[in-house]
Amino acid sequence: MAAVIVPFLFSFHPKVQFFKKFSYFFKALLVVLFIFIPWDILFTHLGVWEFNSNYVLGINFFNLPFEEVLFFICIPYACIFTYHILNKFFNLDRFLKAENIISIALVLFLIITALLNYNRLYTSVTFTALALFILLLKYVLRVKWLHKFYFTYLILLIPFLIVNGLLTGTGIEDAVVKYDDNQNLGIRMLTIPVEDIFYGMLLIMLTLSIYEYLSKKNNTQK
Repeated sequence: MAAVIVPFLFSFHPKVQFFKKFSYFFKALLVVLFIFIPWDILFTHLGVWEFNSNYVLGINFFNLPFEEVLFFICIPYACIFTYHILNKFFNLDRFLKAENIISIALVLFLIITALLNYNRLYTSVTFTALALFILLLKYVLRVKWLHKFYFTYLILLIPFLIVNGLLTGTGIEDAVVKYDDNQNLGIRMLTIPVEDIFYGMLLIMLTLSIYEYLSKKNNTQK
């Protein structure tokens, strides 16, 4: 909850006015929840990851702790708010030329890694889904904001490493979320499986794609 309180309060600042974008964000969030909650339920059921009962309230939605459901609301909110701030007050178009190289390199890395690790469920599913979604955005939908997203996500990796590090066991006695390393690459950043970076990227990229579509549609109708 701490990750969303400050962004929520500043959403009403006269110079920020993110509250005017609430309808776009929450519509986007509903779509994202419809995809990611079932994914999370399935992977928890399959043992790809599990939650430490010592750190949760014990209130479950299917097999997901209530705190995990809140994660899919609070984190996208904080991330889209950050995107809104950076896009509003900084010239992110300076990173436009790098977008093509980043997208192609990222897709190649994701596809090759997924193919080489097809038997690792977290790796193969996450990397394949993200690669296909980037291809969809870039070559089919031809969105104009990927360079802005890449820069924003790079900034977001700083709080990501702190928050996700705590959840996976950095600085605490035991992890809140535990992973079956047979289902991932076994590569950790501190205690964070590297797949979490790309899972988070897909989560925020999907939210942003719907948010941007609705924003653009509304501006076109004015």
